Amino acid sequence: MTVAKRFLTDETLSEALSAKGLKITPQRLAVYRALLSSGCHPSAEEVYASVRKALPHISFDTVYRTLLSFTELDIIWLADGGGEKRRFDCNLHRHHHFRCAKCQSITDFDSEVCDKLPLPAGLSRDFKVLSRQLVLEGLCPKCSKAAGGGR
Repeated sequence: MTVAKRFLTDETLSEALSAKGLKITPQRLAVYRALLSSGCHPSAEEVYASVRKALPHISFDTVYRTLLSFTELDIIWLADGGGEKRRFDCNLHRHHHFRCAKCQSITDFDSEVCDKLPLPAGLSRDFKVLSRQLVLEGLCPKCSKAAGGGR
């Protein structure tokens, strides 16, 4: 499955932060790089563990607040954790998620059909929709096979 991806470079991260009146600090850069290098949708704890390799004295609070500020600035997105830990996503290309109900993995997918689903009349009349993201839940191929579902 091919999924379009769009990430910020160090330069565009710096520009995005500057546009919001923030500086690029070693901590912010390390948090973004850890998120980017994870290759998935890590939790704050996973990002923290990765950042500590480069910055051993950084606090979890600093990492968590940085992740939350990045989401507020639309530098990264929150990926639905389905009631589990918050998960973070640095792929800024419009996409949707499939979440495994067993192992909690989150997989990106693109779908023009999902992008264009009509909104219920009351919703489109009463609310202003700013973005759309569909989250499907089920079993990933690995968990489905382990459960005897095969492929």
